[in-house]
Amino acid sequence: MADVTSSPAISGPGLGEKTLDLLLSGRGIWPAVPSIIVLVVVAVIPFILLLSLGFSDIEVARGEIVSQTFSLNHLTNALSDSLYWTTFKRSLSLALSTTALCLLFGYPVAYLFAVGGRWTRRVILILTIAPLLTSGIVRTYAWLVILGGRGVVNWAFLKLGIVDSPLRIMNTHWAVLIGMVQIHLPVMILPLVAVMSRHDNRLIEASENLGASRLGTLRTIIFPMSAPGIGTGAALVFTLSYTTFVVPQLLGGGNYLNAATMIYEQVVFSLEWSKGSVTSLLLMVTCLAVLVMISLATNYFTGWTKGRDA
Repeated sequence: MADVTSSPAISGPGLGEKTLDLLLSGRGIWPAVPSIIVLVVVAVIPFILLLSLGFSDIEVARGEIVSQTFSLNHLTNALSDSLYWTTFKRSLSLALSTTALCLLFGYPVAYLFAVGGRWTRRVILILTIAPLLTSGIVRTYAWLVILGGRGVVNWAFLKLGIVDSPLRIMNTHWAVLIGMVQIHLPVMILPLVAVMSRHDNRLIEASENLGASRLGTLRTIIFPMSAPGIGTGAALVFTLSYTTFVVPQLLGGGNYLNAATMIYEQVVFSLEWSKGSVTSLLLMVTCLAVLVMISLATNYFTGWTKGRDA
């Protein structure tokens, strides 16, 4: 009788092949696993280490931590220190003022983009994106030239006879506010443009046909439809303005203190890592609180877009 040779069993895919198939199949959470791993490594773990410094007394020798014990002293001291309250109040006021001015200046530009022709849209888009191609530090240094004692602004005021001597603009709150608005204005315009360019023009035509004025149409039709863009732009501009370091440091001078510059001085100059960690925690918590309020306000003003229960 002839020998019957059994064929080898076909082995299934290995663990590596299964994992790769799950990552590429687009099912469940698997496609996001690489991004989650990178986020944990570069953001979550460093943030946890930073928080551990804020809730502990540490002893540093030759740039290394030699002892670390749990403590809430740094947090309680920060909450009871009037300097912290004054600094965060200034930072919050600066960020809110920047956000409001960016909305005030950016909304007409986005509206002109929505109602303008093809060439008007191209020009607005180029002028909006072009500043983003230049570093914020370079744009901030440009304001040093413009607002300086012998800068363009003072030169124009002197030539026009508005002032007799150069104004002191640099190293003031107004210089910081001007620089912040100019640098963050494109971040407000782009979300507004993205939302307003998708408006249904038939609603605007219907409003005008029913006798509404342009201002009435803007108030009752265009502005409510652009609420998502306003919320997105406000959140982005506020976050960037509230946590910025370069603009206050350069345009405000060494005496202008906000939350970001306070963290820099505590960590770099004073080597008070625990205080810097607590200040960073307070900065993050207050920023998230304002973002939640912006989100709630946006949801309220866009409630008409959601279906209602019968």
